[in-house]
Amino acid sequence: MRIDLYNSAATQADSLADSKQVKAQGSSTPAVSGEDHATLTSGAGSIASLVSEAMSSPEIRQAKVESLQQAISSGQYQIDPDKIAGAMIDEHA
Repeated sequence: MRIDLYNSAATQADSLADSKQVKAQGSSTPAVSGEDHATLTSGAGSIASLVSEAMSSPEIRQAKVESLQQAISSGQYQIDPDKIAGAMIDEHA
């Protein structure tokens, strides 16, 4: 969507982006002006690697669970009701 059709800088940027997209797609036909289009970038590869890293990590962080269990059993784990309530309100606001 263009806001200002008479802005030469925006028009030049759009035509430059269209020509780069055509080169990236390997197409010999120019992009039709005024049509919506989408391109995938190399970001998809980094997303895939992040997903695979997340899937390979354990579902339960056992070290964290054990440290919390120890803090609770020794009486060192302190609950701050105001902090909990604030976090609940912030999440739903």
